[in-house]
Parts: sequence; C-alpha cells; structure tokens
Amino acid sequence: MPEIDPALLFRLVICFLAGSIPFAVLAMRGTGLDIRQIGSGNPGFNNVLRVSKWRAAMTLAGDLGKGLLAVGLCRQPGESALLGWLYGFAAVGGHCYSPWLRFNGGKGIATSAGVMLVLYPAWATAAVGLYTALRVTARHFKWKESGMIASLSSWALFTVLLLVFLGRNEGSLSALMTGFLAWRHKKNFQNLLAPA
Repeated sequence: MPEIDPALLFRLVICFLAGSIPFAVLAMRGTGLDIRQIGSGNPGFNNVLRVSKWRAAMTLAGDLGKGLLAVGLCRQPGESALLGWLYGFAAVGGHCYSPWLRFNGGKGIATSAGVMLVLYPAWATAAVGLYTALRVTARHFKWKESGMIASLSSWALFTVLLLVFLGRNEGSLSALMTGFLAWRHKKNFQNLLAPA
C-alpha cells in the first residue's frame, strides 16, 4: 500500500475534482433542458444521445478526456500500477459523485474508459473495439440496455486481458472497477430483466 502523503492526497483531490466536471450538464447549456430531468435522468453520454448527437459527442469527449488527463497529469514517473488505479478511481468517483450536482453524477463509463486508455492503451484499444462492435450490433438488433451491455462487456474483456497478460494484482484492480461500474448500472440490470 502506498504511503499517503500530502502530495499524493493533493493529486487524488485534483483527479476527483477533474472527474467531477459535469460535461453532460455543460453540453446542454443553451437548450433550456436539464439532462437530469430527461430519459433516465443520468448526466452522461447515453442520456444526452437521446437529445442531440453532437451534444452527446461533446459529453463523450469531455468525460473521456477528464479521466485520461487527470490520471495522465497526476501520475508520476516510476509510480506503481496501484497508484495509477487510485488516481483513476478518484476521477471516476468525482464523475459519479460530483459535488457540482449535489454528489450525484453519471455512471462512470466514459471517464473510466479514459482511465483505461491512459493506464493500458494496448488492452484498452481491444476493449474499445469490442464496445464499438457491440454498439453497432445492438443498433441493428435493437437490444434493450445496449449501452450497458457494450460498456460492461468491454470492461469484462479488459479485466480478462489484464488477468491473463499482467497478472492477478492488476486484473483484480480492473475487476474492482468493473464491479463498481456494474453496481452503478443496477437500474439498467433491472430494466433488462423486467418482462417486456
């Protein structure tokens, strides 16, 4: 376990605050609409997509970018993989429990994808490829809860790749993130399992 010193705490707070920027809400500025009152009520990419493709693209870029930049800027050369993951969890935590939204927030998928990309770009590319393929397939077959299926499947693949190629320690950290993201999607699971 890394030693918790003021410099590390400062970097974790920076990651949390960067993650807390509510890009879904910002992307809806000027529309007169509150994304938290539309569709699922979730301030994230998938919900903004119900309203506007280009505003959803802005949301995705912001949410992905804040995970990538927060970890990329705060991670110091030579630091352990565990510290990289701590920064990532702080950024995702900021997104999911944003103080700007009364400690409510999105489900963490795009921000966690940014974390994934900066920590393990090669394995993340494979996971993003699966996500893209599943979204295209889901659109064709009109799957229920397609965003959740694609998102959590890509994290499951990412976790398996880390377990196989990098070992139990890093795979376990990825499994922890996957479990947290699945928990954030509990309502989506309920919708998926509900009778048609």
